[in-house]
Amino acid sequence: MDIRDKIVLLTGASRGIGTYIAKTLAKNGAEIIGTARSVDGLNVVKAEIEKDGGVFHALPFDLHKINELSSLVSQASAINGDVDILVNNAGIEHYNEYQDYSADDVRDVIKINLRVPMELTRLLLPSMLEGGGHVVSIASLAGKKGVAYNTPYSASKAGLIMWTDGMRQEYHESKVGFSVICPGYISDAGMFYDGHVDPPALLGTSKPQAVADAVLKAIRKNSAEIIVNKGPMKPLLAIGQISPSFGDTVVRKFGVSKVSKKRIK
Repeated sequence: MDIRDKIVLLTGASRGIGTYIAKTLAKNGAEIIGTARSVDGLNVVKAEIEKDGGVFHALPFDLHKINELSSLVSQASAINGDVDILVNNAGIEHYNEYQDYSADDVRDVIKINLRVPMELTRLLLPSMLEGGGHVVSIASLAGKKGVAYNTPYSASKAGLIMWTDGMRQEYHESKVGFSVICPGYISDAGMFYDGHVDPPALLGTSKPQAVADAVLKAIRKNSAEIIVNKGPMKPLLAIGQISPSFGDTVVRKFGVSKVSKKRIK
């Protein structure tokens, strides 16, 4: 898909990796409708994009209000017609030992990270099936291999990956593409960066721009899945599928669990 002049609805657009995605898609000619709770954050992104000649519409919305997402879709469509591309970027996480999570903690992670993307897609899909479209969801390597002390997040991202997989198969003969992006540890912006904890030395970090570039590539090439990580992640993930216990050992050797435990607050 050529994204020039396409209408993009981007969640989590006010901060972190979302700002990089918004700027990258706008730079390549897309018209961005950015949504998030922070009005101030959205306005900052809007000003930066418009300064560079792009188009960004700020649409404040609290995604926790999942039963009101139809209103968000209606507002987005009223701006300049039907949405062509949905980028499910918004996400939350809570690090903790599992027995110490509250029911609300678990519910909210699953809601924002998995249920909201599924519901937004359900609402936008009819118009996309008629005119064509693309759905890109930002998952995580935590959805490919579970992460200790962040298990609800891992579950939500694994669900997002498998949901995208199923949707891609279900609609493979349609005009709608489905892609999932799986970043590892990201520097400079995003939730891991905000935690102020050093990443495992053997895994390192990737730049947030790499995630934004992956989103652009996924839309243009209708990529099924893109992993954003500098290390040899695909072979390690493949080995983990063959021998999950060996995968557990590798993850511990890399220090993933120790880093996650440090992020418990």
